[in-house]
Amino acid sequence: MFKIEDKVAVVTGGGGVLGGSIANSLIEAGVKVAILDIREENVNKRVAELTQKGGAAIGFVSSVLDIDDLKRTSQKILAHWGRVDILVNAAGGNLPGATLTEEQTIFDMKIEDFNKVNDLNMNGTVYPCLAFGEIMAQQGEGSIITISSMATYSAITRVPGYSTAKTAINIFTQWMAMEMATKFSEKIRVNAIAPGFFIGDQNRKVLINEDGSYTERSKKVLARTPMKRFGDIKELNGAVQFLCSDAATFITGVILPVDGGFSSYSGI
Repeated sequence: MFKIEDKVAVVTGGGGVLGGSIANSLIEAGVKVAILDIREENVNKRVAELTQKGGAAIGFVSSVLDIDDLKRTSQKILAHWGRVDILVNAAGGNLPGATLTEEQTIFDMKIEDFNKVNDLNMNGTVYPCLAFGEIMAQQGEGSIITISSMATYSAITRVPGYSTAKTAINIFTQWMAMEMATKFSEKIRVNAIAPGFFIGDQNRKVLINEDGSYTERSKKVLARTPMKRFGDIKELNGAVQFLCSDAATFITGVILPVDGGFSSYSGI
């Protein structure tokens, strides 16, 4: 029921930490993986890492904001493996200008960075869904996983750009789930995972002090997390594999929190 062996997966942002972790877990599960990333060095490094494990992996330098490029890449993957069963939209991120310091207000935000963050996260999810979702529509089956955020459940201070972008991804996930099932096949499913708080390169400075202690923001996060800890990025992999497997054949259009209980806790 949970086997995904021999499926073909595309992971955007596969050269990054999140995409890399997911790609590694898919390889270990016997999935063939195509890595997409805008940085050639990261693509080559990730493909080498995956193939050293004995897995089947190929890589492409491709921008999630260039739909024509994505369509060309999709045809190359199709020519190589004959199908695309899984799409994981792991490309995304934030920018300093769209993140406020404690002293700033919304009126200090850089509009250019706000627009870039929304473009990268929202259109950087929509465009791959169109390029690779069309292959799934022709096949009559497939699974798409998008990446949401805790910033979509309630307002989180200092991240206006990231919050609006990820919230847009939520409704697009639900819309695409409806479109694929009603217009093409009930065997095409579109879901999202909403990671809780994980310490990574993007948020390290706001969560960890230079001496290694937790910042006040970290303390607030942990106070609202019933499990009283940050997540390990590998703890997202099981949710991805579950949603891609036959164990989830009646699940589509959901936003699944992987958050240690953060989204369910009122704080009192």
